[in-house]
Amino acid sequence: MTQRYDVAVVGAGPAGLAAACSAYENGAEKVIVIDRDREAGGILNQCIHSGFGLHYFKEELTGPEYAGRFEEMLRKTGSRLMLDTMVLKVTQNREIHMMSPKEGYSVISAGAVVLAMGCRERTRGAVGIPGARPAGVFTAGAAQRYVNIEGYMVGRRVVILGSGDIGLIMARRMTLEGAKVLACVEIMPHSNGLARNIVQCLEDYGIPLYLSHTVTEIRGKNRVEAVKVQRVDESLKPVPGTEMIFDCDTVLLSVGLIPENELTRDAGIKIDPRTKGPYVYENMETTVPGVFACGNVVHVHDLVDFVTAESKKAGEAAAKYANNSALNAFNSDLKAIINGENVAYTVPQSIRTENTDKFAEVFFRVKRVFGDSVIELKDGEKPLKAYKRQHMAPGEMEHIIIPKDMLLSAAGSLTISVKEEEKQ
Repeated sequence: MTQRYDVAVVGAGPAGLAAACSAYENGAEKVIVIDRDREAGGILNQCIHSGFGLHYFKEELTGPEYAGRFEEMLRKTGSRLMLDTMVLKVTQNREIHMMSPKEGYSVISAGAVVLAMGCRERTRGAVGIPGARPAGVFTAGAAQRYVNIEGYMVGRRVVILGSGDIGLIMARRMTLEGAKVLACVEIMPHSNGLARNIVQCLEDYGIPLYLSHTVTEIRGKNRVEAVKVQRVDESLKPVPGTEMIFDCDTVLLSVGLIPENELTRDAGIKIDPRTKGPYVYENMETTVPGVFACGNVVHVHDLVDFVTAESKKAGEAAAKYANNSALNAFNSDLKAIINGENVAYTVPQSIRTENTDKFAEVFFRVKRVFGDSVIELKDGEKPLKAYKRQHMAPGEMEHIIIPKDMLLSAAGSLTISVKEEEKQ
């Protein structure tokens, strides 16, 4: 007989733990959380640096401390935590097929499902770096796990390609472990990490950051021996005559994250080509009724506190759906959110006004660095509201609040765009 749960959560990282706790708090009596790892906490377990929890807990925690608090909260609810279990399939009627060494192949059903599988790193193959294929090339997250959990030192002379937050944090970590980080190389004219990480992980340790540069060759037979770095033009093509050679034994790749959405696609859920994550509505419900998504599986976040807030919203909505599936019925008053000038994507992609309480939140990222600027919200060509900002960057997630009465008054789709303020 198939076991039945009110809410089933796939993934026991920060998103899944927060969603499960929220589901229980909002009336879901039987909650299960499933994860393929042997421990709950997801990527936070290898993030031993501080800086987590400043928004949510109002104190500075390490990654394992942040995850531990939510795992303790989950265990107090009496919810089932099923670890070392691989989810194979999620169906549109909310059945979950899974496999574990302990229980073998099993199937459960749920009143609502929350997808919280997180994301994975882009590899060397995804960015196409020419050269040999020696040992010593790691993604930054893999190196972080080797150093922080497994206790292995991955190299002594390091070049980091990409300025994502994990790469910046590993620049500091490798330095503290005695390695020499020669350079951080970023193909874009701006960093893709948080400003605080640029300061605390590179500038504080005298590590140079080469913007508008990339690695154009990896040299070495058995182990990395050197890399060639070149400046790139506006089309991101290497500029001849700008070559620099760095003698190194290790290359760390911090070249972007991809939402882990194989289960999402198999379930027939619509994928947004901009975020590479599921298309979601105002309460994080996907295009399949009763299936919700949250965290990095939807779009890559910069702060775990924002993952928690988003996941609590998804867990609450899942609990309400499980108790009353008619509550989230798709209605005719649907407002699509369109990314306009200088905006890379928006989440949610559409808002159902009847499901909105007092306001709706929209998260997005800008395409380049901005100083004093204005976020413009328009109903077609009709301006609705302007939000001023002093600084915005692609590495930092932005969000705006849209009042419900403004949503109701809008005749069509809402467009979010960003413009630099004209200097007086």
